[in-house]
Amino acid sequence: MKNLLFILTLILPILLFSQKIQRINSNEHLEKNRPFSQATIVNNVVYLSGQIGTLPNGKLISGGIKAETRQTLRNIKSLLESMGLKMDDVFKCTCMLNDIKDWPEMSEIYTTFFKKGKLPARSAFAGSGLAAGAKLEIECMALMNSD
Repeated sequence: MKNLLFILTLILPILLFSQKIQRINSNEHLEKNRPFSQATIVNNVVYLSGQIGTLPNGKLISGGIKAETRQTLRNIKSLLESMGLKMDDVFKCTCMLNDIKDWPEMSEIYTTFFKKGKLPARSAFAGSGLAAGAKLEIECMALMNSD
């Protein structure tokens, strides 16, 4: 009996706290053979890969930082909705800008995608050479079952 209790005390925590990683990819994403998953889920936290302002045809939207921000956030919203989530479930975003001077205009559009007073935590920084010549890339984290 002592051996059984000892074994249970070793195994039970492993079973209770084991983490499973779920990778989320649409068939379209898989067909394009991209080197990343669209999202991963670990313990009810959804980690979205960075999104840029591409249109459904795969081309980057034109019109500057405001247009790119709007399309990027539409892409994020669409991906979340495909997983049964909404923008309210997002609790953290990281915004990568090609030029930090675009921060005010990006922020102006960004805030319209969230309820007033319920903005997620956010970091923003500038780098150089974003994917596909984008001016902006945003990655987010969301919580499943956040209601």
